[in-house]
Amino acid sequence: MKLKEVQEILKAKVITSVTGWEDIEVKSACGCDLMSDVLAFVKNQALLLTGLVNPQVIRTAEMMDIKVIVFVRGKMPGEDVITLAEKLDMVVFTTDTPLYVACGELYSNGLSGKGE
Repeated sequence: MKLKEVQEILKAKVITSVTGWEDIEVKSACGCDLMSDVLAFVKNQALLLTGLVNPQVIRTAEMMDIKVIVFVRGKMPGEDVITLAEKLDMVVFTTDTPLYVACGELYSNGLSGKGE
């Protein structure tokens, strides 16, 4: 699924300035607030949905080669998190949608949690 479609489905706002983000493809999604669970979720071209808004989210995503993060429930990360994400060329969205609903919306529109 292309990120433009993810943005439309979740009515999300882009908060990093990565160019060409609309055409980036994600193949699976992981929704959680425990970064230890993210470490157990090794999938290629994954999207992370979380309500946790600290630099550890960005560092964990970096370790797992996750390039797209969606902060749910209207959470807005601080400038330190946004700056770090931009430095690492990560696309970051924020949406008012709760985590459970956001995952369900993406799943019902064809984005699996299983990857390829």
